[in-house]
Amino acid sequence: MHPLQCVLQVQRSLGWGPLASVSWLSLRMCRAHSSLSSTTCPSPERQEDGAPKDFSSRLAAGPTFQHFLKSASAPQEKLSSEVEDPPPYLTMDELLGRQRKVYLETYGCQMNVNDTEIAWSILQKSGYLRTSNLQEADVILLVTCSIREKAEQTIWNRLHQLKALKTRRPRSRVPLRIGILGCMAERLKEEILNREKMVDVLAGPDAYRDLPRLLAIAESGQQAANVLLSLDETYADVMPVQTSPSATSAFVSIMRGCDNMCSYCIVPFTRGRERSRPVASILEEVKKLSEQVLQLIHERDNICKQIHLPAQSGSSRVLEAMRRGYSREAYVELVHHIRESIPGVSLSSDFIAGFCGETEEDHVQTVSLLREVQYNMGFLFAYSMRQKTRAYHRLKDDVPEEVKLRRLEELITVFREEATKANQISVGCTQLVLVEGLSKRSATDLCGRNDGNLKVIFPDAEMEDVNNPGLRVRAQPGDYVLVKITSASSQTLRGHVLCRTTLKDSSENC
Repeated sequence: MHPLQCVLQVQRSLGWGPLASVSWLSLRMCRAHSSLSSTTCPSPERQEDGAPKDFSSRLAAGPTFQHFLKSASAPQEKLSSEVEDPPPYLTMDELLGRQRKVYLETYGCQMNVNDTEIAWSILQKSGYLRTSNLQEADVILLVTCSIREKAEQTIWNRLHQLKALKTRRPRSRVPLRIGILGCMAERLKEEILNREKMVDVLAGPDAYRDLPRLLAIAESGQQAANVLLSLDETYADVMPVQTSPSATSAFVSIMRGCDNMCSYCIVPFTRGRERSRPVASILEEVKKLSEQVLQLIHERDNICKQIHLPAQSGSSRVLEAMRRGYSREAYVELVHHIRESIPGVSLSSDFIAGFCGETEEDHVQTVSLLREVQYNMGFLFAYSMRQKTRAYHRLKDDVPEEVKLRRLEELITVFREEATKANQISVGCTQLVLVEGLSKRSATDLCGRNDGNLKVIFPDAEMEDVNNPGLRVRAQPGDYVLVKITSASSQTLRGHVLCRTTLKDSSENC
């Protein structure tokens, strides 16, 4: 097929006019197509006597089903280090954002939140700046939803508002560009460009990598669009950038698209076929988020410096039987990393004594882990088989009950010894304590928690208030007080109260 015919055929199948962006994408497809079609097609294989092989013979000599499974098991993702050559009508300089400011608005589900983070990650690397001020934006991008008619109507109304903003744009500033991203761009395509001439850019859910090029075309005054769906795009190499500085949660996308084809749902038609991200890229993103959490715990005084890190066993063999997904060595390495990231962090853990098949050597390894890590808090139990679990169906509860209880007592003894050593480091120190209320064991004592979530007991007595010199007060639940630690056990710290303070005042004086 002639390349021009291929371009027109793709355009007709998409129901599009001769837009430059679609034509360029189609032309690239044609080059690949023409290079294949220009190669002479192999003729049917023949036997030694020259007669064509029958179908069964050729099938037996071909690839097996396992060949296709192996090929599909590790999809080839585009590497982030790859830099694609610009199209012939643009230069590398024109693809750069040149510090133009982008304003992003997100509508719809959590996937759109993730799409916004992906789009911003791509634009940020291309030299664009982010703004939260609509008035100073050079580019406004709406990440849209098509799940219901009301969601789309919201976007049409928003475009009407933005039209006035674009009309009032001073000539002294660069022209304002407006783009529609996501599901609505994919579903309505040409209707948006024809109905709203003020829309400059359309990018479907699988076209965010193309945003720098689309915006570069828009700078020349043309409308630009890419709404081609992909069978393999997962943005696995694009690390999302959180767009909300005040966000208290983060989403990690593990797949895109949907194959369910529910009779009421538009998602398969706007987001394409279902495909999963490679596990390695998911783990890398989770690891980065975990690092950010550790950094925040270290930096913020209003976050407790305590992490619960369930081990369950100190034996790699038992951990494998438990299907925990890590070895003893990996666990200890994580402990070291956390303590390096958050000096003085308090660690707690869970342990099971007498799991299926646990030997005395396995038990000794758990005891040694307790001594090595020296937890501040622990939750230790003897194993009890639960119906419906994998262990119930696949393993044998072969450790006698008396052995389980003996091992549990040994674990508890070692834990208390090591926790007492760890907690005694605080003796003589002054600690900030959040008051919880009266002690359960004494009506004359108060109980609270320190920065490591350890319980602190101190007398319910009058004290000074640092914000009101000369005023004597008694601590109430929710107050912060400074307590000088005088003794420590495996479970609690004890001390005497010095004064009532605030989290802010305490942080500034540290």
